[in-house]
Amino acid sequence: MFKIDRRFLLFMLIVASILNYADRQIIAILKPMLQEDLHWTDADYGHLAAMFQLSAAVAYMFAGWFIDRVGLKFANPFAVGSWSLAAMAHAFAHTVGQFTLARVALGATEALGTPVGIKTIATAFEARSRSLAIGILNAAGNLGAVVTPLFVPFLAAAVGWRHTFSIVGGLGLVWVAVWFLSGAWNAAALNAPEPDKAVAPAKVTWSEVFRDRATWAIMGAKALFDQVWWFLLFWTPDLFHRVFGLSIKEFAVPLALIYLMAASGSLIGGAVVGRLIASGWSVNRARKTVMLVCALLVVPVPLVLFVKSYWLAVGLLGLTLAAHQGFSVNVFGIITDVIPAKRVGTITSLGALSGNLAGMGVLQLAGMLLTSGVGYMPLFLMAACAYLLALLWIHLWLPVLRLANL
Repeated sequence: MFKIDRRFLLFMLIVASILNYADRQIIAILKPMLQEDLHWTDADYGHLAAMFQLSAAVAYMFAGWFIDRVGLKFANPFAVGSWSLAAMAHAFAHTVGQFTLARVALGATEALGTPVGIKTIATAFEARSRSLAIGILNAAGNLGAVVTPLFVPFLAAAVGWRHTFSIVGGLGLVWVAVWFLSGAWNAAALNAPEPDKAVAPAKVTWSEVFRDRATWAIMGAKALFDQVWWFLLFWTPDLFHRVFGLSIKEFAVPLALIYLMAASGSLIGGAVVGRLIASGWSVNRARKTVMLVCALLVVPVPLVLFVKSYWLAVGLLGLTLAAHQGFSVNVFGIITDVIPAKRVGTITSLGALSGNLAGMGVLQLAGMLLTSGVGYMPLFLMAACAYLLALLWIHLWLPVLRLANL
């Protein structure tokens, strides 16, 4: 389906997404070790995670603007290089405050990752290939979440958590070198009649962005369902450690399986929609039907607190994150379907801004609830209904999805 140069471009985006999630997820996996070393409470950890989300949310306000104007040749390596340096900075933290500063820097720089990836796909791939390409890119993040718990605990045991941050962060600098040496950025101009203009600065005004109903549809939906992803990303290792008594090494495989299931949801969510559209379904009917199925699959997630076996918890959480990714890939698909290409980066960033602000709130709330002894139940009840509410919100703002004039 993809020409060889587009395939290589997609490969580079996949690797960047893997590194993005690896740098982000390390803190959750090493939480027991870091908590003992730095003497955190659950409230401290929740606040630290919330500050990561806040910095990302603030950065998202400018990320799309930056990407739409700088162009893909430089926005991609700037994003990967800057968050890699921020990840490496964790190795030099000695207090909770210093660690928080490193997380703030990481959140601010990682904010470029999603919008630059979606913008690159929207520019380089034809409309019929975008859903699958976005699905593959979404799955790549989950691949990072699969691989990270399989090697980070053992790497940390061998070299310590400080060197672990340095090693994983340093991989991003290698990516930057490959990007420029390989000329991968040239593939980003393939889908435009005039390649030079495809990556040139584009004029986007805030008035046209906020007059678009799709902007409000995406921002509201992302606020409703993205908070579930952030909650599970930062607190699932703690759940296994706290509820099921698993050590860092023992929950490595369960975590990997959960995110492997999540990756399958991303691929299936994109592929099924493509098949339905090819069979004659409208874009509106295909996307919303798949999103409804995904939303219903999340409803049983509170049962994770009642099962006796942690493997049953793995199944429930894996199903939830698979459904999340199937839902998410179609939200990104809606962005590329109904929004003109010049505004894709901006609106993707605004959606991510909303999701991060909601994530900040739920992470702070989780730390407070666990410190006070209330536990996880309110958080899982919120997760169970989040996707149905998000789909309803999208349908209210966009009753019919109509393809934009690119």
